[in-house]
Amino acid sequence: MIDVLVSGAAGRMGREVVRALTAAEGIRIVAAVDPGHDGNAVDDGAGGEVPCTGDLASAITAVQPTVMVDFTHPDAVEDNLRTALAAGVHCVVGTTGIGEETLLELSQAAPQTCLFVAPNFAIGAVLMMRFAQEAARFMPHAEIVELHHDRKADSPSGTALRTASLIAAARHTVPAAPGPETELARGARGALVDNVRVHSVRLPGLVAHQEVIFGGEGQTLTLRHDSIDRTSFMPGVILAVREVVSRTGLVIGLENLMDA
Repeated sequence: MIDVLVSGAAGRMGREVVRALTAAEGIRIVAAVDPGHDGNAVDDGAGGEVPCTGDLASAITAVQPTVMVDFTHPDAVEDNLRTALAAGVHCVVGTTGIGEETLLELSQAAPQTCLFVAPNFAIGAVLMMRFAQEAARFMPHAEIVELHHDRKADSPSGTALRTASLIAAARHTVPAAPGPETELARGARGALVDNVRVHSVRLPGLVAHQEVIFGGEGQTLTLRHDSIDRTSFMPGVILAVREVVSRTGLVIGLENLMDA
């Protein structure tokens, strides 16, 4: 049995994680932490409730979880990881906004644990990124349009940043493209990430969506993934919880667990 603490348990993703892990075989939730919901409870999806506490360090001391799953906020995640890793707790992180250098430093400070971070836990999104990396070898002209709900705390998304990095690593040249010098309105050409243009859309009604558009002579190729419900991320979260207990060090990207 894998004992799991869910950090950010009262948030939109956290609530889905609580339900999914409650239903998963061989996993049990031993604590739910959310500073804004101290003393409340989260529905576990199975007719019960999981009490919420506001203090992560106290919860870890009390229940001694094997794994922490963190879906919180970019402003909180680094401190959460320092607390959990120092206590020897493996971490599964879906919160974006923390740099790779910081992740590596955190991981090296706790070499007996696994720090797993995924920009996206949806299997389809991982495949989309993989296909984009392959396409970039042959069609180096590419731009990314990512679309998320209007409460997302960071732009561009972690998925878009990861996709741009994979495209940059795969293509042999950086083709010339119209830049900010062509903009009639500042920002119209989007952000430049690893020499790939990224455009962020934030609207109510969206969940998580991304298009990667490749252009070539007389043709285009569009790869698109849509998460229309947050349940799409849960198989990946469950896979990560099961895998981190047998690993150490920093692991970035669900594809590294899917290929195991």
